[in-house]
Amino acid sequence: MLAAGCSEPPQKEIDQAQAAVDLARTGGAEIYAAEEYTAAAAGVQKAHAAVDQRDYRQALSYAIDARQRAQSALRQAAEGKGKAQRAAEITMAAASTQLNQLEARLTAAETAKAPAKELRAPRAMLADARKGLQEARTEIGAENYAKAGEILTTVRKNLDAALQGVENIPRSQPRSSRKR
Repeated sequence: MLAAGCSEPPQKEIDQAQAAVDLARTGGAEIYAAEEYTAAAAGVQKAHAAVDQRDYRQALSYAIDARQRAQSALRQAAEGKGKAQRAAEITMAAASTQLNQLEARLTAAETAKAPAKELRAPRAMLADARKGLQEARTEIGAENYAKAGEILTTVRKNLDAALQGVENIPRSQPRSSRKR
């Protein structure tokens, strides 16, 4: 039976392997399971090359291996995507907390009569951080967790700098209301 099965190209198996590779790509395997996905795609190419060489037994072997690797890549991608989503959401929450801290410290600095020119840069960073958080939310909504992570890393770095900057702002001394 095996000999009979290898007397012609294993087109059905190659098609199944290609469909599995396509499904894995759709599931994010190129990003979250790149090594396994690349091996699966290469296996399909090797199967085609083996057919061209009329080595149908080898083509069948490559096709079966490619299908299995693509299925594995799809599972790995689902796990990786879930981890990336959780990481992005945790980073988003931390950045939101930092943003709230910056707002509170800016308000306190204004109340303490900090020089207005000293508050300009941190205020600008606050506005940029809000914009960055919105961009990250959009990327998370589109399931682009890697891009969201990049944006959030930049936002957190800028918020850290702004928080430090607000802490270093000299406070004006309250004027005495008594006359001497």
